[in-house]
Amino acid sequence: MKSFDAIVIGAGQAGPFLAARMVEKGMTVALIERKFLGGTCVNAGCMPTKTLVASARAAHVARNGAVYGVNLSGEIAIDMKVVRARAETVTMNARNGLIGWFAGMDGMTVIYGHARFEGPKTVSVNGEMLTAPRIFLNVGARPVIPELSGVNDIDYLTSTSIIHLDTLPRHLAVIGGSYIGLEFAQMYRRFGAEVSVIEHGPKLASREDEDISDAIADVLRSEGIDIHTGASDIAFARSRDGITVATDSARIDASHVLIATGRKPNTDDLGLDAAGVITDKHGYITVDDSLATNVDGIWALGDCNGRGAFTHTSYNDFEIAAANLLDGDDRKVSSRILAYALYIDPPLGRVGMTEKQARASGRKIMISTRPMSRVGRANERGETKGFMKVIADAETKKILGAAILGIEGDEVIHGIIDAMNAGTTYPALQWSVPIHPTVSELIPTLLGDLKPV
Repeated sequence: MKSFDAIVIGAGQAGPFLAARMVEKGMTVALIERKFLGGTCVNAGCMPTKTLVASARAAHVARNGAVYGVNLSGEIAIDMKVVRARAETVTMNARNGLIGWFAGMDGMTVIYGHARFEGPKTVSVNGEMLTAPRIFLNVGARPVIPELSGVNDIDYLTSTSIIHLDTLPRHLAVIGGSYIGLEFAQMYRRFGAEVSVIEHGPKLASREDEDISDAIADVLRSEGIDIHTGASDIAFARSRDGITVATDSARIDASHVLIATGRKPNTDDLGLDAAGVITDKHGYITVDDSLATNVDGIWALGDCNGRGAFTHTSYNDFEIAAANLLDGDDRKVSSRILAYALYIDPPLGRVGMTEKQARASGRKIMISTRPMSRVGRANERGETKGFMKVIADAETKKILGAAILGIEGDEVIHGIIDAMNAGTTYPALQWSVPIHPTVSELIPTLLGDLKPV
């Protein structure tokens, strides 16, 4: 039995940084990872996918150069082997950086293998038994494959496997019209593939308000992506040229199928029962406001706790745990204002409540919208798709939420994120003097147009 001050299972965007903080405090830590350091973000999520998005945008800009007076002769050719290699380089640089960082830490023991609980303070890995008074779970999540007719008879792709493609699909069918699926849909359309999106629900990006969802669909359709919403009876069959995807109202001849219908936590093979750790019906580990599980001395961070599904929320889980356990603070998950982005082009930046949620809350609310076509920077760049939207509380004057679907929306939203976290009222923001010409300069104007609903 090997003893440590702490054991961290999973090397995503929370556990490794918490482990490093504990080592700085003079503790001994075992960091156990079954595959690659860095978790989903580094290896199969943000870093490789956003690198691919950048390549796809470069192709799109080159293809539309004549609009800006830049004429390129011949067809724009995409070398998918180079595209893939570039994404792989970004991943490997980040992963190797982590390996080097941990190798230089006295007190850190990195173990590659599959960890399982043998008791509330004991873990087995590679035939060895480890024990610690504190155990942190940062095991992440993986794509979920729905039980659709014929799905097990075809060679489908997931968000993890598609990033390794080094050939261009003739026709990519994307099953699922949410964030991951939409990013890959636009990306591969810009690479030159025919793309169809098949969504069971009535709208794309169903978490968003209908006007945002409709605008997202308009952006994708404008680039030639075929969208099928309200699709039922989805079934797959092998065909002579690839895969036939059939729904109640459409039949698609695809060469490749991407299943992007959600993710599930990697908690089903950790031996949680042996430790007495409780999960919900979806497999997410139940935690309190400090990220502690029902078992004393065990915490769950990141995607596996169901309290956030993003790299930044996972990292914030680390910040909360470190502040409470190492710095004597009292941070709470419930204090977090959720913000995220959809990385289609133009991107969607989101924070706080949607209009639907704000209306359902019973508050007296105010709403303002402004099309990107009225933003000088957007016109100068020739990218006027989308709009801005903000929701505020009419009585407290606090901003409740915002959505910016448009050029640099994923960056512009941070002005509102910061204001909400600081508790700044919207009239105070109206007196800021933003830089011209920027997209952010329209925030005071947007706030000035707030009207009761």
